[in-house]
Amino acid sequence: MTGPALELTNSEPEIPNKLYFRIGEVSRLLGVEPHVLRYWETEFSVLKPKKGGTGQRLYRRKDVEAALEIKRLLYERRYTIEGARKYFEIKPAAPPPKPARQAELFDPRRGVLDDVRKQLRDILQILK
Repeated sequence: MTGPALELTNSEPEIPNKLYFRIGEVSRLLGVEPHVLRYWETEFSVLKPKKGGTGQRLYRRKDVEAALEIKRLLYERRYTIEGARKYFEIKPAAPPPKPARQAELFDPRRGVLDDVRKQLRDILQILK
């Protein structure tokens, strides 16, 4: 028996574009109980939600993504807690993006300066 509900459970849930998520929202998004998330917090250093003034856990997007990865490792890939913890310890961090140097931005071969000059001439013509 296949239906839309089965298809949704196999795909990654879409994380809403928000700054913070409460534990209930994350729980529903992942399909696990809140106590499971609280347990994962004790086992995985990568999962560290902030606490608001009222003591409510506030998960950031990176926390939700980490929780999704933990769930995938434990439920789909069948890792043990210890194995998943080791996975996060040896997982290489993504290298930071290389910032463009100013010389590269204004390299005459790239035509950036020519584009800027043309746009400035167009603006000048409008103002005349």
